[in-house]
Amino acid sequence: MYEYAIAWEWLAFAARWFHVITAIAWIGSSFYFIALDLGLVKRPHLPPGAYGEEWQVHGGGFYHIQKYLVAPAQMPEHLTWFKYESYFTWLSGFLMMCIVYYGGANLFLIDRHVLDVSVPVAIIISLASLAVGWIIYDLLCKSPLSNNTWGLMIVLYAVLVFMAWGYTHLFTGRAAFLHLGAFTATIMSANVFMIIIPNQKIVVADLIAGRTPDPKYGRIAKQRSLHNNYLTLPVIFFMLSNHYPLAFGTAYNWVIAALVFLMGVTIRHWFNTTHARQGRPTWTWIVTLVLFIVIIWLSTVPKVLTGEKEANVVSPAFQQFASDQHFPAVKQMISTRCSMCHAAEPVYEGIVRAPKDVRLENDEEIAMHAREIYIQAGRSHAMPPGNVTDVTPEERKLLVAWFESSIGEKSQ
Repeated sequence: MYEYAIAWEWLAFAARWFHVITAIAWIGSSFYFIALDLGLVKRPHLPPGAYGEEWQVHGGGFYHIQKYLVAPAQMPEHLTWFKYESYFTWLSGFLMMCIVYYGGANLFLIDRHVLDVSVPVAIIISLASLAVGWIIYDLLCKSPLSNNTWGLMIVLYAVLVFMAWGYTHLFTGRAAFLHLGAFTATIMSANVFMIIIPNQKIVVADLIAGRTPDPKYGRIAKQRSLHNNYLTLPVIFFMLSNHYPLAFGTAYNWVIAALVFLMGVTIRHWFNTTHARQGRPTWTWIVTLVLFIVIIWLSTVPKVLTGEKEANVVSPAFQQFASDQHFPAVKQMISTRCSMCHAAEPVYEGIVRAPKDVRLENDEEIAMHAREIYIQAGRSHAMPPGNVTDVTPEERKLLVAWFESSIGEKSQ
């Protein structure tokens, strides 16, 4: 059974790799077409119906691209749709959430000092938040408020800030940031699947049938694309944040999340303005830097961490690891080799916060992270980095024996 932990780890790695591949494809094509669209130039010699053109050079060749707001007189036999990148990015991300956060809910999703719920209830809350979030967003976009683009975006920003606050009162800090990224990514992918692509198909069908398309479909799709444009960078931040506890593991993590959304707007505004050849608004980088400095400050004051443990009481879900015969020796070994970094107050030079906010200072914390200790320091030599604390082969065998004994398998 202990080999299950190894297989599960590789499954998580495969899902993460798949997610990164599809996300690169989606974000890359999205950013390219935004830049292309903003850089189009209207010239007198353009064919009838053409809106603008762009000349580009790449890979030793030249590309001449023309955009039609409606289809040309003769539709091509083959039409490429950019949609599967979005779909598979969301599906692979959801798969990874199931593997890491639902499969490891007791450790990564639930913080019983924040909200004491069972694993099924926590998963239901997670799924419901994604679905309800899309419904609220879609209703706002279909309301009269949609006629005011920037007014709508301000209201949507308020919704995102509320969700940031709400998630930090439901899950662990790490899971809260991940869910905020998933919440935003769900909106973006649903925009493609339920609005942008269907509207484009309606327009194409009308043109093929010789009908004049209703311009509302293009306007709606353009507005949703604008939202996706400004939400992309914050989503990337939240998906990477699980490696940086200074972002998610502080008292003001939801405020940090709110400022991250603003940084996404300022950075994208610079690129959008530059690609549209309307100047280079350097003020956006100044604002971004100021916001980032504020985030750094918020991450360190005060030092009240989300999910602070108040007592050394081992949860029943992890009792098997704390009661195993090898545990006293393991605890002593971890205290000697690991606790200088994995502590509330790390003493190792250059470490100001426990890596990934993993602390190994008492029975509960060690038992909770038994599988990670087994993978990172028992079955592999990933921890400590460079073996800086001189963990011996015998000590690594001890960690392996502890974990395998705890789950009822004979030590090898």
